Amino acid sequence: MTLTQLEYALAVSKHGNFTVAAEKSNVTQPTLSMQIQKLEEELGSSIFNRNTKPIKLTAIGEKIIIQAKNILDESIKMKHLINLEKGDVNGEFTLGIIPTVMPTLLPFFLKIFSKKFPKVILKIEELNTQSFIEQISDGRLDAAIGSTPLENPELIENPLYYEPFVGYVPENHPLHGLKKIEIDDLENNKMLILEDGHCFRSQVINICWSRDRTKINYNFNIRSGSFETMVNLADEGLGMTLLPFLHTETLSEKKKSNLRNFIDPVPAREISLVYSKSKLKLPIINALNKTIDSVMKGLIAFENVKIIQPK
Repeated sequence: MTLTQLEYALAVSKHGNFTVAAEKSNVTQPTLSMQIQKLEEELGSSIFNRNTKPIKLTAIGEKIIIQAKNILDESIKMKHLINLEKGDVNGEFTLGIIPTVMPTLLPFFLKIFSKKFPKVILKIEELNTQSFIEQISDGRLDAAIGSTPLENPELIENPLYYEPFVGYVPENHPLHGLKKIEIDDLENNKMLILEDGHCFRSQVINICWSRDRTKINYNFNIRSGSFETMVNLADEGLGMTLLPFLHTETLSEKKKSNLRNFIDPVPAREISLVYSKSKLKLPIINALNKTIDSVMKGLIAFENVKIIQPK
């Protein structure tokens, strides 16, 4: 029994097809089939039912695949323990980032990280919260950056920074004359919010209607997929909106005059590096954490904050 044979078996169980599994494993189909056959002969049992399309696991095969994944995970841990001991940070790393964080955070840390850790090949994908939770759980993703707490017992959440919410209040809005706004000011005002699927949307709802959800004015609920769209709609007199602090940094000076901070404690979202409790590729995770922490320290100085749940 070899690690390669276990990797091939996992590939077939994932794709349900020997040919596709071989392509994904960068080997020929006969080579992959032969290695899996040798594995089955050594185990004395069939892992796959080859008479079904897609190919499915046998009853014992399901148990074998679980053990195979555990063995491969432990072998990866051994390699990374050696890298950690040597102080060597290298290898491929898949990172998911939620849409409301990706465009503002990446420019701050990606270039610095790539220069400091040139042996790390980062593969970054924009994913919503539910998608990155699923992909971390099934091993397709090494880590993610998203809004927490998630309260998932299988995941570790390492807070990176706390990003305050800022009100965007155009000149024609009743709250524009205020120097600072309060949460209570929002409940009776029309609010432009992100469309379903964004955790930022649920956080805004939790801020604006924290006590009485019946006050949500669904007759005037414009749902947009971008902060830029909401700012432009606000400028047209359709209401006000809330923005994450880093998104306000890219606004023009004219638009910045419409920003209103909250009084303390400022509502904020917790942004964390999320990864599996298996702690695979921990050296790279630690490198990401330190890099982002170093660039965010001087960027967000807000301390007196109230964390808003993402659900």
